[in-house]
Amino acid sequence: MKTPITIKRGTVAAVFIDLQEEHRQDPRYLVEGFAGILANVQRLQEAARRNKVPLHHWAYIVDLDSQDRPFHPIGEDGKSAFSDKSDPLTEICHEVAPADGEALLIKAEASAFRGGPVAGRLKASGIEWLVVAGVWTEACIDATVKDAVAKGFRVLLVKDACGSGSAAMHQTAILNLANRLYGGAVTDTDGACRLLAGETVTVWQVEGSVPLRFTFDNAADLYAGL
Repeated sequence: MKTPITIKRGTVAAVFIDLQEEHRQDPRYLVEGFAGILANVQRLQEAARRNKVPLHHWAYIVDLDSQDRPFHPIGEDGKSAFSDKSDPLTEICHEVAPADGEALLIKAEASAFRGGPVAGRLKASGIEWLVVAGVWTEACIDATVKDAVAKGFRVLLVKDACGSGSAAMHQTAILNLANRLYGGAVTDTDGACRLLAGETVTVWQVEGSVPLRFTFDNAADLYAGL
């Protein structure tokens, strides 16, 4: 269902998930269309900073010396197969890296909000909406969004500022989240930037239970219509 919404100033924060170099440099973990995603994230970050919206950046780092992960994939060198603490490709891409005064938060699991004090601090500061962008859509974005909703936040999911290993993986993940994004909305970068500026924008919001019954044949068209 398409609905016009406005987000009250002072009640929104922007969340950027795992925009790390491995997703454009490591052949095993490339994100399809990553350059375009980074460009859209840059626009979101500029809009957030211009409108005094707080930015929160996360990176996924695996430390097998201190984390109990019995089934975690390991490379031939005995280190984590991805996002290992010693891998320089875990650095945030320079175009979307935190600016001065913006903290980079490290997470050891898919969700940014599974544990720790951040969600509580956001709530205490009056944040009601989270603008979410990053990778991979079906993994860390999915987990972060679901935990955010469970903790009482409204999520504005920016579909063209998220991505995964393929368009199919990304688009079906967005559709799955849209079906369960209770209280939140799906939009694109243009819409999100306008909402951050205080404008009223027509967005897609879930109505009822699981309205997007997608198939192999219609998933791309349903995604385009969000």
